[in-house]
Amino acid sequence: MVTRFENFSASVSCIYRCIQKIERVEMTKYGLKGPHAQCLLAMSRYPQGITASNLCAVCEKDKAAISRTVSELEREGLVERNTRGANRYRALLKLTEQGQAAARQVEERAKVAVEKAGEGMTGQQRDIFYRVLHLIAGNLQTICEEGLEEG
Repeated sequence: MVTRFENFSASVSCIYRCIQKIERVEMTKYGLKGPHAQCLLAMSRYPQGITASNLCAVCEKDKAAISRTVSELEREGLVERNTRGANRYRALLKLTEQGQAAARQVEERAKVAVEKAGEGMTGQQRDIFYRVLHLIAGNLQTICEEGLEEG
């Protein structure tokens, strides 16, 4: 018998693998890797710029991962860093025109993926699903931060 945990973790893993594949396919067009997609989308929400430390929080990635991602995006001409009066990590990061175009393309593909993934759901079911998903994520985060009590 498949337990609830096995069913849940298998479904979440399947969803995550599919998201990674969609990101990988889109980023290959720009000579980049899948994880760059999330960074581009996050940065597109901050047209005035965002610091690397804030980008870490928004993307829920560690400092090293964001640093690598931003360096690669800079090298490809998708991101520029405004270092006027700030150290490298506190500098504002902004998408270039090419970066904005890439982010728009990724966002368009993400919209299509989300629409296809939600086919067959009513608006009410979708609202309930996201409410429950956020609740589960928050509960799991609490467990991870506090640790599981042995019982």
